[in-house]
Parts: sequence; structure tokens; C-alpha cells
Amino acid sequence: MPTTDGERARRSDALRNRDAIMDATLACLALNPSASMAEIAQAAGVGRVTLYGHFSSREELIDAVFERTMAKAEAELSAVDLSGDARRAMERLVRSSWRIVAESHALLGAAEVALSSERIRSHHHQPMARVAALIARGQAEGSFRVDQPIEWLTACFHTILHAGAAEVRAGRLTEATAAEIIPDTVTALLSPPG
Repeated sequence: MPTTDGERARRSDALRNRDAIMDATLACLALNPSASMAEIAQAAGVGRVTLYGHFSSREELIDAVFERTMAKAEAELSAVDLSGDARRAMERLVRSSWRIVAESHALLGAAEVALSSERIRSHHHQPMARVAALIARGQAEGSFRVDQPIEWLTACFHTILHAGAAEVRAGRLTEATAAEIIPDTVTALLSPPG
């Protein structure tokens, strides 16, 4: 059965509403990580019925926004040049990764409250696979320590970036300071002992 103009218009409206809701969620969470569904609906310019028609709960909404943000981050990180010396490639990856984490730290704070740590980690699968592959390459080249498992070093990389974001959110670190010390911390973590 062919799609009517009315059906196409309704689908187009629904997609616009969904995008507006997700964009408003990011904006609201940047101002207040505890922003309510009512505040998000108002910022999106939709009614609560429309909001709940797309997302049945705040957790579902935050999960969808987090997933979309991670997809955009993955697209950006996949463009980072990881060729050449593994240490330099890791520095480029850390700086790019940190910038993305810094831009979305309010969303991350809301996600840490609304979602399980396992769910958050599942959204990081592709970026963490990239980190693990680079660590493996650095170990094979002799640039990175080999006395600890790749999985552990990858988890530490992830934790350092997210701890930096938490410190910025808490006001104990500025973004500028974090941008300087996080690459140094990751370098120290991966450097061969002695």
C-alpha cells in the first residue's frame, strides 16, 4: 500500500519532535543534570504527551540521547589518525576523546545517575575497542607496558577520562587543567615501568 502525503508528514513531524526532544535534553542537562521531563518537554516545544509518546521514561530518554551522542563521538573518533608511533597516536586519541567527554560531561553525569554502569559501558564498546587495539599495537612495538593486561589498561583509560569529567563537574578541576593532565596521566599509565 503506497504511503500517503499525510502519513509522510506525520512521520516527518514525529522525527522532528524526537530530534527536538533529544536536543532539548542535552541543553537542559547542561544547565541542570536533574532536569525533569516537564522541563525538557517545555524546552523542546512539545507537550508531555508527545514527549512520553517517544520516550516512556527519563531513563529511556537519557539512554537514547547518550546512544546518539556516542554515535556522533564514534564518527569523530574514527577520523583520528592513529598511524605512526603508538605513543603519539595515543596522545592524539586521548586529546580527541577528552574533548568529546568534556563537551558531554553534563550528559554523562545524568547518565551515571539514570543508567547502570553496564549500560554506560555498553555504549562505549566501539571507542574502547579502538583504545584496546592501539594499546596492543603499542605493546607489540615496545612503547607501552606489557606487564598488565590490555583489558585492564583499557578500563583505566576509560576511568581516567570519566574521572576527569567528574572532577570538572564537581568544580575541583577546570576543563583547561583536565585537558593538560589527562594525557599526561594516560601516558604515565601506559609507559613501561623503570
